Amino acid sequence: MGIKEIVAFIFGFGLMINAALFVPQIVKILRDKSSEGVSFLTFGGFSVLQMTGILHGYLQGDKAIMFGMIASFLTCGSVAILTLVYRKR
Repeated sequence: MGIKEIVAFIFGFGLMINAALFVPQIVKILRDKSSEGVSFLTFGGFSVLQMTGILHGYLQGDKAIMFGMIASFLTCGSVAILTLVYRKR
């Protein structure tokens, strides 16, 4: 395994950690049944950027970026959706 593959693996792992960092926010919103103090603009904006990253990874054939961004999009997008759901209540 060359340096390029090692760096790609570490980068992909870092993106999975990035995705995991959104989970506590999801848990907090669900536990409190409130999205008070959560910025939809921030998490919605992150979600748009992650969709761009998914597309970039797909077009470049970079599976580490694509799958890492998919994981981040799912967790960050969940925060954005939950923010809207609890704001309407």
